[in-house]
Amino acid sequence: MKQFLAFLGTLILLKSCMPEAQKKSLTYQNIIILSDLSDRIKPTINGNIPNQQYPSKDINEIDKILKFFNDECVKPGAKIGDKSCISFSTFSDETIACIDIDKIKDLGAKQQFINSTGKYQNNGLKYEAGIFKQKVKNAYDNIRNKGLDLISVTIDKIENKPIIKKNTVLTNGIDSTFINYDNHIYIFTDGYLEYRGKNSNNQFYFGNPEIEKIRQYCIINKVDVVTALKENISLCLPKVKNEKNQFINLHVLETAERDKNTRLQIYTNPRGLRDNEILEEVWRKWATESNFKSFEWKKY
Repeated sequence: MKQFLAFLGTLILLKSCMPEAQKKSLTYQNIIILSDLSDRIKPTINGNIPNQQYPSKDINEIDKILKFFNDECVKPGAKIGDKSCISFSTFSDETIACIDIDKIKDLGAKQQFINSTGKYQNNGLKYEAGIFKQKVKNAYDNIRNKGLDLISVTIDKIENKPIIKKNTVLTNGIDSTFINYDNHIYIFTDGYLEYRGKNSNNQFYFGNPEIEKIRQYCIINKVDVVTALKENISLCLPKVKNEKNQFINLHVLETAERDKNTRLQIYTNPRGLRDNEILEEVWRKWATESNFKSFEWKKY
């Protein structure tokens, strides 16, 4: 008995002398920008008024996202070992521009790239950010896609393309580092979901007739748009769930309102039943039921 107690005491003593396992969690950003370069990108508005914002509204907003990536994610001169990523593509193309910090595995080389020093003095992050901007501008100048099913294309990119980064765990002996990614998909579109081939596949089609159907339902039944979508499932987009959606923050940046006369600054429809307001609730319900981590609708 004494021997057993002595052995037990030795085990307890040894355990107390062992270092505790260290655990830390690091979070990085994975930003995916998808631009709808359909005929919403027009040189005129209301049919004949020159559009002075064409296409600078999108480009200016993308520049803000790129600045956020640089200043708040990668933080040259202030942060070590970042793994964030930013990419840009249209709905009809593979990735057109990408800056993936994690592709550089050596820490010394990574910091030289981030700070644009050493062997990356002339081709580091600052240089790549300039190339990124130019590729975005070139895409807006030269690419036009008509009749694309935006939701189907988005789902395909999420499910079948390597754009979403997964969380991982790095172990070193008894210590663990949890590598987490905030995945963000920014969709630049006007919110309308119109594409060619509606007669053969209208699953994710949502244009003027569908908007008007909701509007009339609200007027006849004296309810708001949110209530209408709850009461009548036929007014909604069908949900699409997959295991990756739960890791994605979805942002829809809306840039056009067809029922607004920009010259007179008036709307065809009353507040609460305007195109933009209906489209926002339709998208929000779809994103929520499709189990996205979060949803943002932004009009600018």
